[in-house]
Amino acid sequence: MLEAYSNAVVWIVVFSFLVAFFLAFGVGANDVANSFGTSVGSKVLTLRQACILATIFEILGALLMGYKVSDTVRKEIFDLEMYTDEEKLLMMGNLAALFGSAVWNIVATFLKLPISGTHSIIGAILGFTCVAKGFRGIRWKTLGFIVASWFLSPLLSGLVSVAIFLLIRRFILSKENPGDAGLTALPLFYGFTVFVNVISVVLDGSPVLRLDNIPAWLAATVSGVVAILIAIIIRVQVVPRERQKGVSSREQNELSVENPIAADENAEVSDDSRPEVANLFKSLQVMTAIFGSFAHGGNDVSNTIAPLVSLWLIYANNPDGETPAWLLIYGGVGISAGLWIMGRKVIETMGKDLSKITPTSGFTIEIGSATTVLMASKFGLPISTTHCKVGSVVFVGCARTRSTKEVDLKLFRSIVLAWLVTLPFTAIFSAFMLLILYSVTVP
Repeated sequence: MLEAYSNAVVWIVVFSFLVAFFLAFGVGANDVANSFGTSVGSKVLTLRQACILATIFEILGALLMGYKVSDTVRKEIFDLEMYTDEEKLLMMGNLAALFGSAVWNIVATFLKLPISGTHSIIGAILGFTCVAKGFRGIRWKTLGFIVASWFLSPLLSGLVSVAIFLLIRRFILSKENPGDAGLTALPLFYGFTVFVNVISVVLDGSPVLRLDNIPAWLAATVSGVVAILIAIIIRVQVVPRERQKGVSSREQNELSVENPIAADENAEVSDDSRPEVANLFKSLQVMTAIFGSFAHGGNDVSNTIAPLVSLWLIYANNPDGETPAWLLIYGGVGISAGLWIMGRKVIETMGKDLSKITPTSGFTIEIGSATTVLMASKFGLPISTTHCKVGSVVFVGCARTRSTKEVDLKLFRSIVLAWLVTLPFTAIFSAFMLLILYSVTVP
């Protein structure tokens, strides 16, 4: 047990908390752009508004959903039993993993390249594991499942987003009066978004909040009731107000020689061509941005603090314990700090440079990618929110014009290259750091 020399490893705990905050800072500066980059790019939210909303919902997502993915990252990639009576080595390994992942996240942010927090932390864990124990004990089946999800996530997220976009184009944007058609569907959009969000929290939820014992039928019932109530509120309160705004906009356009919002010449049907349609999806995109931020908090905060959780529980002589809620909040605070201070760089890449974002395409990108991430989180699968969001941006960008001319393919290739470099870079750096720590501390 660690009790005999717990005082001798206090320095590991202290440094791990500092480095974990540095890692969370880097993840916030890089990955949170996945949640709000499209909203800022389409000018639905200002950068300041995005930061405020992200601070709230990243932390909530971490607290309500983060424990499950954290357990996957720290328990199922390698066999913890290999480190029986070698707790100090495991603690140093987790510290090395935090170092490796943190450095790459900050470097990628300076380069304005959105990379995967999931890739970086798992690569770092593999790096220290190979140095400490070789390839023995690595759970290749679990790792293979995770790696496969990295390639499937942009494809699945892109297809979901494109399917939603094509439905909107077919049943709303192509109509003679798309504003009225959109308002008719607005309660459904809100109801669906709220249902998925609530059931993701309640079904097999956090044991910290005693949500893990709620039966599936009750979780579905509660989620359905909340979704229906929200849909009714939107139908009664929001739709009439937005419909009146649409009427006023059409009256103004009839008196103008030029439409105040220019049509998109590259698309057959564009939400930019009608003010009421653009305004409709602007109001809805705020909801989906929050949805995406919540999903990111549930999935990626876990990646950030998983080694810290493992290290802390070892120090507390409870290596098989559940992820403490206060550690999830700690990771969420670090992520929020990174967004406020350095988030602008990658937000510009995701919201402006990679592809043109409109309120409609922004909504479909966010709802598609967030749904993919939330469902994965419920299965404990740490997929990449970066891959999901980039996949949706590229797929929807191509779908808008039925070509690739609105997608910066050179930038997309640079992003993919950064994805490929992430795992080996963090693995090598983490392995190198463990060698240094071991040589300095072990006689």
